[in-house]
Order: sequence, then structure tokens, then C-alpha cells
Amino acid sequence: MSKDGIKFGQWSIPPSELEESFDTSGGPGGQHANRNKTAVTIRFDIAHSSLPESVRDNLIRHLGKSAIETHSSESRSQWRNRATARHRLTAILEDASRTAKARRRTRPSRASKDKRLHEKRRKSEIKEQRKRPTTGD
Repeated sequence: MSKDGIKFGQWSIPPSELEESFDTSGGPGGQHANRNKTAVTIRFDIAHSSLPESVRDNLIRHLGKSAIETHSSESRSQWRNRATARHRLTAILEDASRTAKARRRTRPSRASKDKRLHEKRRKSEIKEQRKRPTTGD
């Protein structure tokens, strides 16, 4: 993360594409919390960003929305809340941009097939023994 914008993976987002808004954080803290705008909300519009189209489509598909908003008001410092909100945004983008590893098809081994069939026969025998004996008339 830099002052210029946000970097995730091999892509970076210029600061002009991030909307930052500041508000009073509320809660305990007295006059400082009530008068200083230390809470930070960062909004990033994926659909209208300068990211490559394939990356944008992938992010929108994974997140299920075309814009992301993060909020931070834990600290009394606007600077720290801003860093926390940017870090959260970076984490969301990195998670969404990861592609799932392709599954390699595997075959069950002969021993596992034999074991499964053996257990199947054993269960069948147990269930067979639960039945009432039939009279051979």
C-alpha cells in the first residue's frame, strides 16, 4: 500500500478511483470523538475502474457487486483509520482475485475399491442376520 493508491497482486488502483469520506466516529471519547472526523469510509467502484476488463469481471463475479465499501473507526487517529480501511480493501481485493486451483482427477486405488466392496458385503451380511428366519416348509 502506498500514498498513491492501493496495490494488490500485480495491479494497482490510482487514488483518483478511491472515494474517501470522513465522519465523527461516535461512541466513547468525549469531545474528541464528537468533534473530529476520524472515522473513514473508502468506496471503490470496480465497474468503472482502470483495471483490465477480465480482472474487473472476475472481481464483480466473486464479490457479487460492482462496488466495495470499507469502514474503519477503531482508532482516534484519522490517519490510522484510513490505513486500516485501505488494508481491509486490499485484503478483500486480494481474496476475490485469487483463482481456485484446478482439481486433478484421480482414480481410486484397487485396494480402496476392494476395501469398499468388502465393507459393503459385511454390512449386507449384518443386515441379513437381522431378518426373521424363514421356515423352509
